[in-house]
Amino acid sequence: MALMAAAPAAWSHGVAGADQGFIEGNVGLAVTPYAYLGAKHMVTGYDHLLFLAGVVFFLQRLRDVAGYVTLFALGHSLTLLAGVLGGIEANPYLIDAVIGLSVAYKAFENLGGFRALGLAPNAALAVFTFGLFHGFGLASKLQETRIAPEGLVGNIIAFNAGVELGQLAALGLLLGLLSLWRTSERFPEQAATANWVIMAAGFTFMLHQLASYWLA
Repeated sequence: MALMAAAPAAWSHGVAGADQGFIEGNVGLAVTPYAYLGAKHMVTGYDHLLFLAGVVFFLQRLRDVAGYVTLFALGHSLTLLAGVLGGIEANPYLIDAVIGLSVAYKAFENLGGFRALGLAPNAALAVFTFGLFHGFGLASKLQETRIAPEGLVGNIIAFNAGVELGQLAALGLLLGLLSLWRTSERFPEQAATANWVIMAAGFTFMLHQLASYWLA
């Protein structure tokens, strides 16, 4: 019930208020503000952070972390740029429902759910594929605003660069907390509980978006 109550707030991280006013009032290239907005959107996006946490939860080698995060970044960069610059649109509720599913999927994988079912899905492919949906989620937030065509390409590229910087900042914090947490003898037990919570949050967010789609 607590997750259901929190769902509207957790999914309300779109571009709004003063940020929306700036975007709609800006004409021309504004690299630094757009990069800031991209970073802000990433570090306040509960969906992206939960998925990122699920991806790196049990990764300890820096090479593995870099590989998976790069795939995720490549995926969401492609669809963010294609969505805004190419005018490709998708229903934001359905896209966000898939993003919620991505959070639950990763937590289920961390809990050994696929192994228990005798399945072995390609983890790298899953991260890249869900990255595409996360990018469309980012694009849909920008598509809700009126962006001037002057400087559009440069501004969206700056926004995407900001998203990557925000992701790196969030990743650094996550890895630091996880490294500290792993020193605890109770980490295996607590890690399982944490992934159950992440999975429940993912399904909650997904159902919230599906309900919003059906009631829209």
